[in-house]
Order: sequence, then C-alpha cells, then structure tokens
Amino acid sequence: QVILTESGGALVQPADSLRLSCLVSGRSINSSIMAWFRQAPGKEREFVALVTRNSGLIYYSDTVKGRFTISRDNEKNTVYLQMNSLQSEDSAVYICAMREPGDVLPVTTLKEPIHYHYWGQGTQVIVSS
Repeated sequence: QVILTESGGALVQPADSLRLSCLVSGRSINSSIMAWFRQAPGKEREFVALVTRNSGLIYYSDTVKGRFTISRDNEKNTVYLQMNSLQSEDSAVYICAMREPGDVLPVTTLKEPIHYHYWGQGTQVIVSS
C-alpha cells in the first residue's frame, strides 16, 4: 500500500513561517510528480505547488508564489513545503499528493486534483488574525 503522511501543521500567527513534510511509504517518489493542495472548510480543494521528478519543473499558484517553496528529497522519500509570510487566507488543511509516471501533461492541467493518484490525510495549518 502507498501511504502519504503529512506533518508540520500548527497554529501560528500572521507573518510566521512553517515547514510541512510529506513522507511517502510503500512507493518510491523518484519518478513521481509531487504536489501540495489545500482545502479550507466549505471550499474546494485548491492547488498550491508541484515539483516534477529531479526538480526539473516547479510550479506555484499565484496566491503563494514568492512566499512558499516546494522541494523534494528523494533519498528520504519526502516532499516539503516551506511557507513564509503566512496570512489568514493560508489557513487550511494541507494535503500532499502524488502522481505516478505516465503521460506528460501541461503544468496547467496538473493543477487539477483529478490527475493525482495518491493522497495524504492532510495536516492542519491555522493562521490567526
């Protein structure tokens, strides 16, 4: 079985920083696209960032670009999301996702959750205002 386990969520103040981790068990992430999504109560799942294999391409949503950084450590089978300058609008459950190797898709298409095969349970980030 493939299990994605997020960690690092916390209650923080505006302008604080936080680093989330996603550990993947049961499958190597080496050839997979890894991504972060987030979902706030009552809202649809929202794309945050993705990184392709070998970090060849990194893509962010406009709302987090310049503040968040996605990275991967294939040896640790882990993907990270460094979040800086957090705002109240960033409050959400942050969910890690993995797409298995397959057809090459445009990066804009990969913003849609349907293209990912495995999902974690999420870790909650609350930014007080």
